[in-house]
Amino acid sequence: MRPTVTNVSPARGGVHRWQTAVRPRRRTTPGAVAPGRLNAPSYGGARPRTVRAARLLPDRRTALATHAVTGRSAPPVPELDSAEVERWRAGGGELIELLGLARERLGGLAAVRIGPEPTVLVTGPEAVQHVLARNPDGYVKRSHRARLLIGDGLLAATGDAWQRQRRLLQSQFTGTGMRRYERRIAAAARTTAQRWAGYARSGEVFDVGEEMRRFALDTIWRALTGHPLDEATARELTAVAAVVAVLPSLPADEARARGSVAADLARIDAVARRAVAAARDGEAGPEGPGLLRVLVDASGTYPQYTDRLLRDELVTLLVAGHETTATTLTWLYLLLDRHPGAREEALAAGPEGSPERREAVRALVSETLRLYPSAWILPRHAAVADTVAGHAVPAGTDLLVCPYLTHRDPQLWPEPERFDPRRFTAPGGRPARQGAYLPFGMGPRACLGTQFALRESVALLELLLPRHVPVFDSAPTGAAYGLTVRPYGPAPARLAPASHGGRV
Repeated sequence: MRPTVTNVSPARGGVHRWQTAVRPRRRTTPGAVAPGRLNAPSYGGARPRTVRAARLLPDRRTALATHAVTGRSAPPVPELDSAEVERWRAGGGELIELLGLARERLGGLAAVRIGPEPTVLVTGPEAVQHVLARNPDGYVKRSHRARLLIGDGLLAATGDAWQRQRRLLQSQFTGTGMRRYERRIAAAARTTAQRWAGYARSGEVFDVGEEMRRFALDTIWRALTGHPLDEATARELTAVAAVVAVLPSLPADEARARGSVAADLARIDAVARRAVAAARDGEAGPEGPGLLRVLVDASGTYPQYTDRLLRDELVTLLVAGHETTATTLTWLYLLLDRHPGAREEALAAGPEGSPERREAVRALVSETLRLYPSAWILPRHAAVADTVAGHAVPAGTDLLVCPYLTHRDPQLWPEPERFDPRRFTAPGGRPARQGAYLPFGMGPRACLGTQFALRESVALLELLLPRHVPVFDSAPTGAAYGLTVRPYGPAPARLAPASHGGRV
């Protein structure tokens, strides 16, 4: 019999649903997910800063006039009524609420006047494919806000530099390159499992989000350097999460922004300098040479790989390699707390280590990524005039591709707010249309670490799910929309012994 994995509304049992709807009612009840505010989560008790919605858009404004979204031979992109935008602005609404309203009113391609010029929201699968996969050269990334942290690393690179960096790194995350890291992923998962066994024995309260961040950081550090993450380095690298958390709220002026996080950037730079120097000296960790050594060796062929670029690539991989995985795993545990039947079903799919259980565990991850995609919003800039889904998009238009809303489109996903991992195991459970599911983006700029992230997530869950169940003392009360969609607030929990009908 299939266990129930639907949300329970307050009217049907008093438990507030976990998924953040497009236009949710505001709730503050503990355990409920209120509409995600554009705030950076607090670290160490610091008060979060409010993030203005426009900060998620490219920094440089376009010179489009009101009529610029019309075009000559194709009709204009339909624009959300200005009265709707003004009501949203007057109410201090969240950006995701406005974008969700535009999708609801106008469909998969909509113009929204968030700033002085219209921005085109892209959520329909065909339009998503066109922008990200079929015509990627026509829709470019603008200056990345994270450049303050990652410099000229892969995420911010463009043109020939991006192609060179992508080509070099891509070989490391596919085929034999990926197999090289599997033992390191397994070792990091075992280390976390041992730590959780200690929490279970002691009854200690710990933060699930911080634990997931520690695991993901350990995994990527092993991949980069061949060393397990030691306590001193882990403490220094908390600066990465601190900067990521406040990036959307930093001043637009780069000098002021850099000054406000100077201490954290200095800590990150010190760790990076030591790691690059060790790789240049030929030092290999106990698990063998890491990815950083591959980049150092490339500097003999590509003089562009200076110590500065090596630092930027190292920090880029640290950010991309741990922030998204940690966030996904935290959401997953919060969802399983509300839907324990989903965990039971995954464990009952087969014995430990079996392909059947692995597939079921991966479905838990895939469904979590549907609700909270790693790449929840992807800004692009139209380099040339184009026609998208039958509508004119002039050169100079800013666009927001929003996988978060694509994944919650009821025309693509029945009952989209419902957490149901069987979408990814049952025949016909997920849409067959390309562009309907893109948690890591799509096209040539899709996340190259997708398989790494999925494998590390599944490896950890295969160890933890049969043995421990976090019992949350309290839960985040919302979502913070920044570089990722993160639970807003801590997730303190104790571990209870696992009991299930599956075979271990």
